[in-house]
Amino acid sequence: MAPIADHPLRYQLANELHARPFPSIPTPSTAVYLAVKQPEGAAGRDRAADMAHLLALLDRYGAPHPQPGATHYSGRLGRFQLKWESHTEFVTYTAFIDGLSSRPFDPADFEVFPPDWLDRVPGVRMTSALIRVGTWNDKDKVSGALNDWFVPESLAVSRVLDDAAVIAGDFRIDAAGHQRFAVFVAPGTGDRRVGRMVQRLCEIETYKTMSMLGFSEVKAMSPRMTDIDDRLTDLMDEMTDNATPAEDTLGKLLQVSAELETMAARASFRFGATGAYEAIVHQRIEVLREQRFDGRQTFSEFMMRRYDPAMRTVKSAQGRLAAMSERAIRAGDLLRTRVDVERSAQNQALLESMNTRADMQLKLQRTVEGLSVVAISYYAVSLAGYALYPLAGVLDLSKGSLIAAITLPVVLLVWWLIRRLQRSLH
Repeated sequence: MAPIADHPLRYQLANELHARPFPSIPTPSTAVYLAVKQPEGAAGRDRAADMAHLLALLDRYGAPHPQPGATHYSGRLGRFQLKWESHTEFVTYTAFIDGLSSRPFDPADFEVFPPDWLDRVPGVRMTSALIRVGTWNDKDKVSGALNDWFVPESLAVSRVLDDAAVIAGDFRIDAAGHQRFAVFVAPGTGDRRVGRMVQRLCEIETYKTMSMLGFSEVKAMSPRMTDIDDRLTDLMDEMTDNATPAEDTLGKLLQVSAELETMAARASFRFGATGAYEAIVHQRIEVLREQRFDGRQTFSEFMMRRYDPAMRTVKSAQGRLAAMSERAIRAGDLLRTRVDVERSAQNQALLESMNTRADMQLKLQRTVEGLSVVAISYYAVSLAGYALYPLAGVLDLSKGSLIAAITLPVVLLVWWLIRRLQRSLH
């Protein structure tokens, strides 16, 4: 029996589910995280430049290269483990270092990425973070560390994964330019579970930052949207007052519609990406199964108070833009209907004018036809008179009497022939 044929992408699709495994992180350790994005057109960027930059780092340590076209990499570089991932709009680098520095969140930890290599990064930094992974043995020590390391008013803390660890962060950029997160691991928690928690913290921070790009774009768009909305309202007032010709108003309305469509087209990708990133942020927090620690706000509460309003603003702007486009479309339909009605009225008046002229032409034609009967009869009588002159002597009639006698029959005959000809033509 011949083996069943596989789809050409079967193995590729199956392996994609296992393409980005979670790291295995021992306790204690430090994670150094960096996310890089092109300032413009990141989704269509030259990914070869990202790969070349990764290879430049690997070559410094003599590490093996990933396969061509790879979107992820994991390998040992000197004293740290590197994890690299290429996403739709950004690239991330995560270095895992065994042990903890004596100074919490020491900026020197970020020196695992050489400064000259960072200078040549193909893009700009979206976010960077130092994640300190320690042990959770004493609640009071953990509380003291949180008070020393983070800004209290912004601090979010949770017991996660059924008390497997306590995670904390204030989502503020420190003096060295990095975010700070702490993971206090309970005894008995496996390295892979720690790796999943650290990975999710990195994802929460990255996708939160990426989704805030939509909020920034909405703030930039807002004045122009307000201006277009005012212009659209003015055009609706013009339609109501009928003070401006409909065709002039329609031209202005088409210009507004074109601006709205252009704005919507340029913002559509960012709106879609923001919605996707927001969903990932909430999903990553949800899978942590948060529980309150020492009465402090959780990550989900922090996002509800600080992050969700920005996302609602983005959704509101997206809905407002769609509503304005629909208003412009409806107004355009009404104006086009009005223009069509006015043109129909003009056409009707033109047809009535043409009918009037046709009636006048018909009357003139009938008048001319009457005159033609007289003219033809005149010539016919003259010809008949010449033909009947020999009979005048036989009948003892004068020439005038003969002409008078044949005039009426000739006229009637001419009139009858012309009528018959007209009927045959019509």
